[in-house]
This record gives sequence, structure tokens and C-alpha cells, in this order.
Amino acid sequence: MPKFKLFAAKKGAADQKKNNQFVKFARQIYVEAKKGGADPNANLKLKAIIANARAISMPMDNVERAIKKATDAGNADDYDEIRYEGYGPGGVAVIVECLTDNRNRTAADVRAIFNKRGGNLGETGSVSFMFDRKGVITIDREEFDVDEDTLLMQALEAGAEDLVTHEDSYEIFTHPHELDQVKHGLEAEGYTFVNASLQWIPQNSVKITGDDAAKMLKMMEAFEDNDDVQNVYANYEIDDEEMEQLLQ
Repeated sequence: MPKFKLFAAKKGAADQKKNNQFVKFARQIYVEAKKGGADPNANLKLKAIIANARAISMPMDNVERAIKKATDAGNADDYDEIRYEGYGPGGVAVIVECLTDNRNRTAADVRAIFNKRGGNLGETGSVSFMFDRKGVITIDREEFDVDEDTLLMQALEAGAEDLVTHEDSYEIFTHPHELDQVKHGLEAEGYTFVNASLQWIPQNSVKITGDDAAKMLKMMEAFEDNDDVQNVYANYEIDDEEMEQLLQ
């Protein structure tokens, strides 16, 4: 394939992925504005969702449109929050969080994604015991010139439980009920965040290789491409070298 076509294809895929993220955030904003009120200053959960959406450059017009839709008395759209659990190839535990206006459609889609890629849908609670519910705050290391010890001290003083350093980011972990407190404490220190949300953190990981690894990545991609799916969590581990080969 000529280089310019390859670039166009990659750009198109990246743009589509970002558009999918915008759709998911718009749905979250709609649901929270309808449930807790349209004023972000009075609805802190809505404020946090908007901040996460803006962190991936979601246009403010999209945000305002979702809020306006939620406050329109003539709009009868209603979404249910559903969590699905199951296993991927190689015994990987998977949690899928959805917002849907059609439970039957979403259940069928989720089941099909599991089945077509070597997994199976389980009952609620079948794998969530292998994960911990945590608040997670992500800070871009390039944006803030702060050393790990200083940030750890600030985070602990704000009420955090732990900090993990990655190549391009810091991840701060909190008790689920302390997420807002820690977030506000770090905001007072001048930090902004790539993301701040509740997540499912695996207690242990399952190492997968070969065909299992390839199917698992395709499963994750299929979930992420589905508009009803908001978040996907899985406890797989793939060696860096093999991951690079699979992503080529």
C-alpha cells in the first residue's frame, strides 16, 4: 500500500476511535445531567465526566448538546447501566460496563463478541471478585515537572492509597469514596488530569501468548468499537515484544 494511503487509513481509524469516545462521553454526560442536574458546579460527577471528555479534546459544543438533550422535557431517551462479566481466551477475566437504551440488543452484542473470539459470557459476579474497585487519577508526566516522591507525598496527604509510575504518566489510586477528595486536593496543588474515574483493577494478571493474545486484543477492540460499551477491564498480560508484533 502506498505510504499516503497507509497514513490516510491510520488517520481514519484514529479519527473513528476518537469519535467513538466522544459518543460514549456524550451518553455519560446525558445520563448524569438527567440524573443529577445540568449544572456541573452543583453536580460534581457531571463535572468530572466533562473534565475527562475535555481531556481527550471533546468539543464543548458536543458537551453542551448532550446537556441540552438531557434537559429537554420532550426527550424520552433512557439508558440503563449494566455490567457484564465473562472470560476471554486463555482464561482472561473480563468486565464490560455498558450504558444502553436496549438491553436485548446490548446483551446479544456482548455475548457475540465473547463467543466469536474464544471467550464466554458469565453471570454477574463470576469474575468481579478478581478485581478491586478503585479511584484512579492519571497525570501526564510531560505536563508536570514533578518527581515521584514529591507527588506521592502530595497524593498521600490528600488521602490517596498508592502511586504507580509509568513511562509517560503517573497513576494515583484511591479508595472509591475518596476519589473526589484526592482529586480536589491535587487540584489545589495545581494539577490537572488526563483522567479521574472509578475503575476495576485486577488483583492478579494472566499471561497469554500466540493465538490467545491475538484473539484477546481483537476482543478488546470489538468492545471498544461498540457504542453501548463504556469501559472494558481485563486481567491479561502480554510481553512487550509480542504486543508490538500483534499491533503491526
